Amino acid sequence: VYGNVHRVKILFNKKDNALVQMADPSQAQQAITYLDKARLWGKQLRVAPSKHQLIQMPKDGQSDAGLTKDFVNSPHHRFKRLGSKNYIFPPTAVLHLYNVATLEEDDIRNMFSEFGNVKSFKFFNNDRKMALIEMSTVEEATLALIGLHNNQVGDNLHLRVSFSRSTI
Repeated sequence: VYGNVHRVKILFNKKDNALVQMADPSQAQQAITYLDKARLWGKQLRVAPSKHQLIQMPKDGQSDAGLTKDFVNSPHHRFKRLGSKNYIFPPTAVLHLYNVATLEEDDIRNMFSEFGNVKSFKFFNNDRKMALIEMSTVEEATLALIGLHNNQVGDNLHLRVSFSRSTI
């Protein structure tokens, strides 16, 4: 949401802690700014700068080899095109949806209701491939974004989900 994740390493002795390497320092700072103290799965996230600049991939056979993942070529990267950095907002209960032209409102509501209570929904008047959906809480919206962003919704069509500054 706030940058392209390149690598993640879950700490061997503290499995509820991880190092996350972003594509560049500005993306790391955005993640810190917007995600520190955010609530997720009933817990408060703590996001802070690390003293480590890079995450090294472990050698095969090391006991912690499965705890480090490389996401450099992930299809979930949002910051592939110029201008994609222009629509960055803090976590909110309202989500902006893109690529929903082939879906009906009830289908979208059902998808999102798996993550919490859907308060309201609205297709954009001038462009039916976009919509806004409001969840009851910021945490529910965050979980829906995590669970549904980049899900396939048609032939070569993937749902894009981001936080919105708009209200419904």
